[in-house]
Amino acid sequence: MYPLLDTIHGPEDLKRLSRGELLRLVDEIRQRLLEVVSTNGGHLASNLGSAELAVALHYVFDSPHDQIIWDVGHQAYPHKLLTGRHERFHTVRQYQGISGFCRREESPHDIFNAGHAGTSISAGLGIAEARDQLGQDFHVVMVIGDGALTAGMAWEAMSNAGALQKNKFIVILNDNEMSISPNVGAISEHLNRIITGQVYNTMRHETERLIKQIPGVGRLMNKAAERIEEVVKGALVPGRIFEDLKFRYFGPINGHNLPLVLDTLKNVKQLDGPLLLHVATKKGMGYKIAEADAVTYHGPSPFDIETGSFKPSSGPPKYTNIFADSLIRLAQDDPRIVAITAAMASGTGLDKFAKVFPKRYFDVGIAEQHAVTFAAGMATQGLKPVCAIYSTFLQRAYDQVIHDVCLMRLPVTFVLDRAGLVGEDGATHHGIFDMTYLRPLPGMVIMAPKDENELQHLLKTALDYPGPAALRLPRGAAEGVDMDAEIEAIPLGQGEVLRHGDDLTVVALGAMVYPALQAAEIVQDEGIDVTVINPRFVKPLDDKLILHHGRRTQALLTVEDHVGHGGFGSAVLEVLADHEATDITVLRHALPDDIIEHGAQNLLRRDFGLDAAGIADKMRQLYAMRHRQDATSFK
Repeated sequence: MYPLLDTIHGPEDLKRLSRGELLRLVDEIRQRLLEVVSTNGGHLASNLGSAELAVALHYVFDSPHDQIIWDVGHQAYPHKLLTGRHERFHTVRQYQGISGFCRREESPHDIFNAGHAGTSISAGLGIAEARDQLGQDFHVVMVIGDGALTAGMAWEAMSNAGALQKNKFIVILNDNEMSISPNVGAISEHLNRIITGQVYNTMRHETERLIKQIPGVGRLMNKAAERIEEVVKGALVPGRIFEDLKFRYFGPINGHNLPLVLDTLKNVKQLDGPLLLHVATKKGMGYKIAEADAVTYHGPSPFDIETGSFKPSSGPPKYTNIFADSLIRLAQDDPRIVAITAAMASGTGLDKFAKVFPKRYFDVGIAEQHAVTFAAGMATQGLKPVCAIYSTFLQRAYDQVIHDVCLMRLPVTFVLDRAGLVGEDGATHHGIFDMTYLRPLPGMVIMAPKDENELQHLLKTALDYPGPAALRLPRGAAEGVDMDAEIEAIPLGQGEVLRHGDDLTVVALGAMVYPALQAAEIVQDEGIDVTVINPRFVKPLDDKLILHHGRRTQALLTVEDHVGHGGFGSAVLEVLADHEATDITVLRHALPDDIIEHGAQNLLRRDFGLDAAGIADKMRQLYAMRHRQDATSFK
């Protein structure tokens, strides 16, 4: 089915292919991408666009001796196919399969783990410095997309790289948004061939050498020549900003013209650095449906290749849609509400808000630090900013949350989408640290709804609170409960008892509430009577409610889809310690102190005992612990 791709077991196999065969290999890569992503879901459009670039890089450079670093990983599927993972590629993003992102643990060709944008140039510069310190000799090549280049960290790294002036240091800007018209493209390709060609560079350096040898005036003439060159470059050559950062800039070139990309890389490889090659590619290239709608097919769920239609989904709406609808309703009554996201409009549901309130919606790009402080600035003037950012991405703006929001007690609402286990995106995307890093912050309120109806009420609670608040939303479908017609704030820190029992008290947070209720029904048939509390709030906790039922049953189980260290269970233990509730047997059920890999949410919850069956096991364990203690006390 894949006559060429089947023979590629590593980059060394590419080098025996003719250019005609390389072109056919690119087509096979795209076919393989469509075959697998249409079945598994995953990142599609950007990977379709990077096929020629991946082939050219592995053809010209010698990976893993030459170190190629792919930023984020959204464009690295072709790289995986060319580095020994073609036979396992059908497992990408699947449980116990290969990752959708670069993983050092997976292949020696994956130089640096990534899943968050903007890290490649910093990592590459560190690698280049280590190379020079250790007296080694290899190229460092970083592939970064135009979207990732909106991250401030990328520019910090370029500023540093320009100062250090590393050789064999090449940044590839894979620009998959730029459209180059034919005439401009032809001029750009012509300029690129002149600038990167060996004849030009040989003549340039030889001329410099000869001028410097002229007695008395050589150095002055050379300085004048340099000034003239800079003026001409600024007028004729794009990318002046990169030149000002002391990168030699080449491009833009057509990233789908494989012979051109190959020749350009070969020429650039011979030059001293740092260098930046600007490559223009098209998202969805080779699949017309994705070319026409690159946003939808950036990270699609399974779909039909022929029609592009997605497999029908049944059941309740997603939490992101409920959040967006609720925010729109609240914003209709309060003109002070504004919404901010960091390049995650559809992922957070705010694309719906943008259609209704385009002037009150802001997508700041992959710039989470700016997003938070931008929101803080708005809050100082009386607006009510809602900053919707994935839980894992808010980590990138931790200082801004502390310094620019919490220390001024500003009313910024953080909606942490994809809190908890996210599934197939894996370790870099699980939102399992937010409670630990937000709980210590002064004045911060942290909430987690058990279902979509509670979500709308807690959103209003956050917006009514005159300080910072965070609302954790799980990934995926909601519970399918009825929605109240009116949205009302819930009293701050007020939990609720959902089920009464005399043997154990279970305090389950957010997405763990309904599995805990199911588990209580399971053990009820075994004679274990369980009280189930929905705390709603992580901070402030409903101390009185938890203490009352904990002391009544003398056995308390906490359940959370978050790491145990510093999480919800830790908060409950702090309450018990503060009130000297030493008579309560406590068991915390949380995620372990380990890296959580990718896989479907239901499978991961099963593995970590966060489904109904696993929680029921913890209930049995606590019940046995309590009865052993009772027996010991009796003796």
